[in-house]
This record gives sequence, C-alpha cells and structure tokens, in this order.
Amino acid sequence: MMTTISKDKLRNKNMKHLLFFALLLLPLSVFSQDYDTDRTTLANFLKRMYNQTAFEGVKIVEDYDNSYFISVLSLDKSKYQTKNAMFRVANVKALRQASEFVNGGKITSDLVIHTTEVQDSAGNVTVSEETIEKINSVGFVQGMELLINFTSSTNENIEVFIYIRKIE
Repeated sequence: MMTTISKDKLRNKNMKHLLFFALLLLPLSVFSQDYDTDRTTLANFLKRMYNQTAFEGVKIVEDYDNSYFISVLSLDKSKYQTKNAMFRVANVKALRQASEFVNGGKITSDLVIHTTEVQDSAGNVTVSEETIEKINSVGFVQGMELLINFTSSTNENIEVFIYIRKIE
C-alpha cells in the first residue's frame, strides 16, 4: 500500500512539473507563429511582379512603411555543377549590381572558358568545358541578403534570385 501512495505522489509531482513547463512555453509558441510576415508578403509580391514581366538589375521598392533596395538577377542552372556554386555566383553578382548602382561603373569582369579533350581507348573523343567568370569590383554594399529565389515561370532552366536591403 505504501508503494502505491508514493507512486501517486510522484506521478502528481511530475504532472505539476509538466503543466508548469507547458504554461511557461505557451507564450513563446504564440509569438513564434507569426515570423516576419512582411518579408514573406514582399517576397511573394516581387515574385509575382517578376513572373508577370521579367526584369533584372537594381530597383528601389517602397511599401507603406519602408523602402527597400533590391537586386534581381537570373542564372542558367545548367552552367553550375552544384547549387552551392550557383548561390555563390548569384550572391557575388547581386553585390556587383548593387555596388555598380551605388558607386558607379568601376567593375571589370573576365570570362575564361577552359576546354579539355579526352580520347578513350576506342578512339572516342569527349570534350569538357569549364566556364570561369572573374569579377573585380571597387566599392562594397553592406547588408544585402537573399530574400527569395525561385524557378522562372517561363523557363525551367532559369533560377531567379532577389536580394534585398532595407533603406534606413
């Protein structure tokens, strides 16, 4: 009989702790449900705007409360072996566009195409091609971050990137 009472007391104590932690975490979950809806709304608006009329370059976009500096570019997915490489190139190009807009045209770029021919034992020749784009830029635009990336609605091989910075 004594073991039954101690188990019940232990069970009640555990339930009190569980209820305490649940009540403690409830306010945190209420606040975390609505995370940055303004950014999501802006991203969806810019995506619809791009899909309606494709554009690239730098723009200033305003909503009711804020102004944003955006850099829009598109890349051909087939030119990149990994998504990581494509995202890195998109980041550099977006910063280049923004820097050119803010600081003027002090940017140079070189395109290097490296081809290799390999002949197998049967005499078949395979040609591989590697494209390297070198971008040299003077100036720097701080605070640009990826807002959204998506596949173009008109061409499945094109990935569109929109980078943004809030103008203070």
